[in-house]
Amino acid sequence: MYENYFAERLSELREQKNVSAREMSLALGQNESYINRIENKKSFPSMQVFFYICEYLDISPKDFFDRTAADPNKLGEIYEDIKKLNTKQLENISALVKDLIKNR
Repeated sequence: MYENYFAERLSELREQKNVSAREMSLALGQNESYINRIENKKSFPSMQVFFYICEYLDISPKDFFDRTAADPNKLGEIYEDIKKLNTKQLENISALVKDLIKNR
């Protein structure tokens, strides 16, 4: 069960970053088929490599397992920008987000 989830989530996040499995494998210091083997459920990373994967994807380990966040990397970017807003701007953003959710 977790192997399937892990493989699918890794593939999803890697594709959002627009990077090939080979490129990511090499960037992590692994052989060129490393990520491909994980995504094909033939291998599973060590905890240390899992942290490297998260760092490479610019997400936290929590974000990796949080499927409610469609694009955790983009959310992180938005969060960093939002922290720079004043109270009135935050209220406007909050109202906009609530309206977008309501009108899905």
